[in-house]
Amino acid sequence: MIDSSGKILPIAVYLPQFHPIPENDKWWGKGFTEWTNVAKAKPLFRGHYQPHLPADLGFYDLRVQETREAQAQLARQYGIYGFCYYHYWFNGKRLLDRPLDDMLKTKTPDFPFMICWANENWTRRWDGQDNEVLMKQEYSPVDDKNHIQFLLKNFFSDPRYIRVANKPFFLIYRPKLFPDVRKTLECWRNEARKFGFNDLYIGYTHSYNFKESPENYGFDCAVEFQPDFAGLPPKIKPGLKERLINKLHHTTSDYSRNLIKNKVVSYQEHVDNTIKNAKMDPRVYRMVTPMWDNSARRQKGAVILNGSTPALYEKWLRHTVKHVLESQQAEKFIFINAWNEWAEGNHLEPCQKWGLQYLEATKNALNDA
Repeated sequence: MIDSSGKILPIAVYLPQFHPIPENDKWWGKGFTEWTNVAKAKPLFRGHYQPHLPADLGFYDLRVQETREAQAQLARQYGIYGFCYYHYWFNGKRLLDRPLDDMLKTKTPDFPFMICWANENWTRRWDGQDNEVLMKQEYSPVDDKNHIQFLLKNFFSDPRYIRVANKPFFLIYRPKLFPDVRKTLECWRNEARKFGFNDLYIGYTHSYNFKESPENYGFDCAVEFQPDFAGLPPKIKPGLKERLINKLHHTTSDYSRNLIKNKVVSYQEHVDNTIKNAKMDPRVYRMVTPMWDNSARRQKGAVILNGSTPALYEKWLRHTVKHVLESQQAEKFIFINAWNEWAEGNHLEPCQKWGLQYLEATKNALNDA
């Protein structure tokens, strides 16, 4: 059960991809993990922060129990209420399940958690081959039932699982991909009642610019997704000096070329726009992101929020905390994307450039509330 005292409950999105699996060995080479992309990243232009290299926790392996415990201890120390783990299910086939299964089996760390089903095809987007599907996501009434029964037994019944009014809180990443999401949710709720819960508390993320009212599709709530790719500020373009040099030499510099072929925008401008245009909907939970840069994963078409600093992130989080505290939301969740999305340049975990500063900014914003 969640704390009902009305205080802010920050939940950090957690990526369980930092350990080798047979599928990744086959698709990208023996021993591949997210660290493979992280370590080979390079700056694309002046002032571009790459690579993002871990500090306190190092290049960890999530099969190691001590690592998972250290993560939870660090998160708790700086005010994070719980983790939201990505969950990968393909008609009964699961990927990257070892950290979650070990967490369930060992009962450690003793830290609140919930899951978000990343319900999309597994493709070769990481190396630019978008059209090659490695693991297809398919839906059926039989799979709906099998899936929810698995979750009820193994996840939702765990005492650490985050619930709202005793309803397990379950997120769907992309509801638009379901052939009939209302029918799926109805099945899930029925199975949950049979299992002994009075219901489920089901939400979805505002990913891929899908921002419909939750009740229109049978959901209880929605969660913003940040960065909001559809609402980003204009791209940063090469300056006058760079353009003159390009013209003089009848060529395009690497600096200009990388600005052109990727979407590089100002983190500060995005923060300011988000604060200015913030609207409070009691059915929609807010999200902030400390930084974003997926150029470690993508050879072209990366989205880079350039110029992120702990101070700018703290400004955004402070505003969000104030906004949520003044809202009519009974459960004052704030989602932070993410705890450890290292290959998307998106992490609260300490890095070699900023150390603990993003965690300290988190704690400062929460404490002052």
